[in-house]
Amino acid sequence: MDISNLEYKSKTATEAEIYTHLKECDDNFIPPLSEKVDVQEYSKKLYGKSVTFEAWSKNILAGLVAAYFNDPKNQTGYITNVSLIKDYSGRGIASRLIEDCIQYAKQNKFREIRLEVNKDNGPAIHLYKKYGFIEYEKNDNSLFMMFKVS
Repeated sequence: MDISNLEYKSKTATEAEIYTHLKECDDNFIPPLSEKVDVQEYSKKLYGKSVTFEAWSKNILAGLVAAYFNDPKNQTGYITNVSLIKDYSGRGIASRLIEDCIQYAKQNKFREIRLEVNKDNGPAIHLYKKYGFIEYEKNDNSLFMMFKVS
């Protein structure tokens, strides 16, 4: 897969494009996304309420990070989705999208970014730790991590 022509954008994907992407990535989630949420409703929520950081290969939404930056009082953002179509994984795309999200938080004066990740999702946990996310809580299934924006 040639990633040299990838375009990185923010907040351009339509609800339908987000839905198509999430359906394509469903089995990449631990557990599958469709076991946790109604993917159609989730796509609608992401489209309407989140800031999306996108990697496009022509007209294919190859990678997506979606975060809520709707808590300016506490200056806390929440990453709700990190997903890549399988053919595009392992190429630094998720890293770039996380960087874009962190940059957005800095520019908009947010102090921290939080997220929840399945405790068995080693690659995702490794990615978040690489960027300085630290674990602050856990339960039987999840780790809760935060990044202090400097």
